[in-house]
Amino acid sequence: MNLPNAITVGRIALTPLIAWLPFTTSWTARLLAFVLFLVAAITDYWDGHLARQHNMVTDLGRLLDPLADKLLLLATLVPMYFLQRHPQFVVPDVVYAANGGADVAPFLFATPFGHVSLPLWIVLVVLGREAFMTLFRQFAARRGLVISAIGPAKWKTTFQSIWLGAAYFWFFALTLAVREGWQNDANWQTFAWFNGFVGITSMLGAVALTLYSLWLYLRRYGPQVMRLA
Repeated sequence: MNLPNAITVGRIALTPLIAWLPFTTSWTARLLAFVLFLVAAITDYWDGHLARQHNMVTDLGRLLDPLADKLLLLATLVPMYFLQRHPQFVVPDVVYAANGGADVAPFLFATPFGHVSLPLWIVLVVLGREAFMTLFRQFAARRGLVISAIGPAKWKTTFQSIWLGAAYFWFFALTLAVREGWQNDANWQTFAWFNGFVGITSMLGAVALTLYSLWLYLRRYGPQVMRLA
């Protein structure tokens, strides 16, 4: 256990909080969830950089780092998908009832053309790709073939972080806006559309890179793995 691995373990420990806090209907708790997500995303880069720079790469780190990435992705995508379909979770039930539910939209990304939700197929594609690549890497490693991360896969992770970060910031911001009655304010609408634009474009970029990087992995390593099978 060295410093990079300890950082990775800390990142894993944060994951249950990041998944649970958005369900509390408190804007402060949702702000904390966003901050913890930022910490997890930043340390995801930092622990690997630290390990490589100071020659502290270990077998334990190779095991823990991808596990932490997969857990964080699962812990953010599932709450996002659920909360976007249940408007009563935006604010506490008493506020929801006072508004009659009419003025409380679920956590959909806002655009000038309407709200955009997270389709189930995107959740399945993103999580399915990660599950497949985990098994693919393990299968190859047992036969002596190490599959390193490629450029498009690293960009995929960057786009995913921006997308999930925009969603988690939206959890906090919309909760506060509903409580303060900002929904009809022009400045709020401008911010909502900007956040929606960032969230939607990074989501589409992440999905495209998810499929593209998977195709590259299969094209580059698939024949080698089949020969080793």
